[in-house]
Amino acid sequence: MRSLYKYLLPYKKECLLSPLFKLIEAAFELAVPLVVASLIDGGISRGNSTHIIKMGLLLILFGGAGLVFALTAQYYAAKAATGFSAVLRSALFKTIQEMEPADLDRVGADTLITRITSDISQIQNGVNMFLRLLLRSPFIVAGAVIMAFTVDTGSALVFALLIPCLAAAVYLIMKFSRRGYRRIQEKLDRITGKTRENLTGVRVIRAFCMEEREKDEFLEMDRDYALEQERVGRISALMNPLTLVFVDLFTAALIYTGAVRVDAGLLTQGEFVALLNYMAQILIELLKLANLIILISRAAACGERVGELLNEGEEKKKGVLIPFPEEKAGEPFIAFDNVSLSYEGSGGKAIENVSFRVDKGAVIGITGGTGSGKSSLVNLISGFYPVTEGEIRINGRDIKEIDPGDLRDKVSTVFQKNILFSGSLADNLRWGNPDASDTELWEALRVSQAEEFVRKKEGGLSFRVEQGGKNLSGGQKQRLCIARALVSKPEVLILDDSASALDFATDLKLRTALREMENPPTLFIVSQRAASIMHSDLIIVLDDGRVSGMGSHSELLKSNDVYKEIYYSQFPEEEHKGEQAAY
Repeated sequence: MRSLYKYLLPYKKECLLSPLFKLIEAAFELAVPLVVASLIDGGISRGNSTHIIKMGLLLILFGGAGLVFALTAQYYAAKAATGFSAVLRSALFKTIQEMEPADLDRVGADTLITRITSDISQIQNGVNMFLRLLLRSPFIVAGAVIMAFTVDTGSALVFALLIPCLAAAVYLIMKFSRRGYRRIQEKLDRITGKTRENLTGVRVIRAFCMEEREKDEFLEMDRDYALEQERVGRISALMNPLTLVFVDLFTAALIYTGAVRVDAGLLTQGEFVALLNYMAQILIELLKLANLIILISRAAACGERVGELLNEGEEKKKGVLIPFPEEKAGEPFIAFDNVSLSYEGSGGKAIENVSFRVDKGAVIGITGGTGSGKSSLVNLISGFYPVTEGEIRINGRDIKEIDPGDLRDKVSTVFQKNILFSGSLADNLRWGNPDASDTELWEALRVSQAEEFVRKKEGGLSFRVEQGGKNLSGGQKQRLCIARALVSKPEVLILDDSASALDFATDLKLRTALREMENPPTLFIVSQRAASIMHSDLIIVLDDGRVSGMGSHSELLKSNDVYKEIYYSQFPEEEHKGEQAAY
């Protein structure tokens, strides 16, 4: 929680003024019982109407002044709390945006959503109440005890015994409830994750008639969440009745002690009423303080969760990174040396001892069976995942030394799952280059084979894309995503099975257009389509994370069983004997 304090610095003025005005309001409130005592002893008891009017006007003045200071304090507290939460939410969103895919996989989208929404809302409420009450309530409690001693020392001893008893009870309840609130937020993560999974997979759920199972699983999670809230709620709920029990017992003791002292002439009736008023003030403020402590305990648990992410982001920023390196004579453009990759929490290696060299401008085909590690391999080139063993070099420099942002400016990846965002076609394409001209956009569309259908769309580049591109077909989305990658003029273009929705003729036109570009990028094509990779300069065949074979199409047809199986499953062997001979 302490790591979040720096986000309050822009609102340090409000953080000072809010408690200050609350303390001034509290001072007026502490003076009220003395005015009431004077009204009783000097006005009512003596029938002095002038004194009664004077004290009544003074009470109205104190009440009005207290109201003004209270509203001012609440304004500054709200301003600081909402501003703080906005700054904190922005910082957390920025951290999430800068997190590597490996970290996103580890943390999970569900907990990220909960932390940026529910957790920060709880922190905001905690800060608001903290500024308004944390100094005010103890000030009034302590002030009421001190004022009680100025009125009558003998009776005020009751107050001195009350405070330590309550403090011990509050501390114990706060200690146990804080752990529980952290567990509550973690269970809320699970519910958020389940909800997100159901919303994104609703068609699959209905296709398999699994609605009832999903409902049951959600209800089980919901019950677990509710039970945890009940457990913590039982502990927190002890705060108010426990406070009331203590205060009622000590109020009874005060009434008895005061009555004895009034009867003995040691205490006036007005002073006794003042002591009761101070006891009532202590009661009210202790109840507020008890609720505040529960709220702060919850906010602190949420603050720890948010702070963990922010601190992790700060750790990642440490170290000096270099820009994308220039070409170096004698060094291959991209080199893999005994590279292995293990995902966190997985039992084995997704990639194991992979080595190859790539010259600039070459076309590399990557193929293999399902789960062979094709996507894992190309994700390493973009730096999405750190290598577990070995080294990847670009122009002679270890990829770990290169700034990730600069690396991804030069290495564009088009994934199999295509994501488009709500907005115009031009806005989506300019993700690759915000300053790209319309001419550059149309050129990228031409190469990606998307120009024809875009020109037919109403508005052309201004055509409105709905969220997720749901008003476009799968093949249209794939071509637009390829165009978006080309707009950035990358040095490396990775097509990760991103032409799977294209027909063979369009796929061929796309690959031909990419080769005929003025400055063609180094191209990695991940595909199980033999036709998509057979004309590559180098084909890498993966099998269970290892390189099964490497070479040209003709070489692999002669020597590699995995490649032959893939190829002949698509092109029957008897129809291509002449083609084999030609190779």
